[in-house]
Amino acid sequence: MPAIRFPLPALILMTTLPAAMIGATLWVVSDLVPACTITEETRSTAPDGQFDLVTFSRRCGDDTPANIQAALVPPGEPIPDDAASFFSLAADADLQPRWDAYGNVELTLPEGAEPLRQDDTVAGINVVYR
Repeated sequence: MPAIRFPLPALILMTTLPAAMIGATLWVVSDLVPACTITEETRSTAPDGQFDLVTFSRRCGDDTPANIQAALVPPGEPIPDDAASFFSLAADADLQPRWDAYGNVELTLPEGAEPLRQDDTVAGINVVYR
């Protein structure tokens, strides 16, 4: 059976046109998904220097409700877009985060607060809620 030969311009068109269509589709879809903005509120380094305790808010679009979250990140590094918080509250609040003398994390919860997430430990570190 003889081999089928395509002209070079046809081969280029058959490969680049689908790639261009996929790229355009991804570009349009990415504009439909709101970008998240992370605003750091506070940061303090652990006594042993292994982590930074950060509080921050995450806004994804104009209709995102007020929120405050707490997470541990490597010292001096920015908060990643996919940061997993160990505490989350659907309100603006000053959690007064700090490290205690024993290396525990302490957070002050507003009266009547109903956290969305409230872990007792994070990365092997105890979390004390006041």
